[in-house]
Formats: sequence, C-alpha cells, structure tokens
Amino acid sequence: MDIVKVLAIAGSATLLFLVLELIRRGRLKERYALLWLFSSVVLLILSLSRSLLEYFSRLVGIYYPPSLLFLIAFVFLLLITLHFSAVISGVSDKNKRLAQELALLRQALDEIKTVANDRTASRQGNSNIGPK
Repeated sequence: MDIVKVLAIAGSATLLFLVLELIRRGRLKERYALLWLFSSVVLLILSLSRSLLEYFSRLVGIYYPPSLLFLIAFVFLLLITLHFSAVISGVSDKNKRLAQELALLRQALDEIKTVANDRTASRQGNSNIGPK
C-alpha cells in the first residue's frame, strides 16, 4: 500500500469519525450532518477502492487518481461554504428584522411610559389643587 492511499484512508476515516462524534455530542445539527456524512463516506469508499477511484478518475479525465479525491473534497467544501453563505444571509436578514422590531417596541414602550407619567403627574397636580 502506498503512502498516498494510507493518508487518504486515514484522512477520510478521521473525517467520518469526527462527523459522527460531533453528531453524537449534539454539536452538529442534522441538517448539516447529512452533507458531511455523505462527503466523508464517499471519500472513504474511494480511498479504499483503488479500482473504483481509477474508474471515476478516467471517466472525468484525471490522469492521477488520488487527485480525484482532492477534487471531490474541494467540491464538497465549496458546496458546504455556499450552503453556509446562504444560511448566514438568511440569519442576517432575520437579525436585521428583529433589531428593527425591537427598536419599534422600545419606541412604543417609551411612548406608553411618557403617557403614563403625564397621567400620573396630572392626577397628582389635580389632587393638590383642591381645598385646604
């Protein structure tokens, strides 16, 4: 077994183990876990099966089969980055909307406090005006 295959198997197995461990501990949500599990299993299968790796590399036109592993890893990372960018954009929009709603609620609360203070002051002023 050559060093590239050993490193590919070790890296893929480590990635799969880390993903499973993060899922087990609840640190990786299910919606993200599927993409990570899929990518690590694909990399591990291609790392273990040299003939399958050579077949797919020939199919794509890559002359050095281990380069296909790096290409697949890069594509998965690109997809995950794109997915996270979309999620962050959505969260940013929600955060902006929440900040605007909070500002409106604070303004309404301040207006309610002002009206309540004015009523309290006018009641106190009216009670002091009466006969002595």
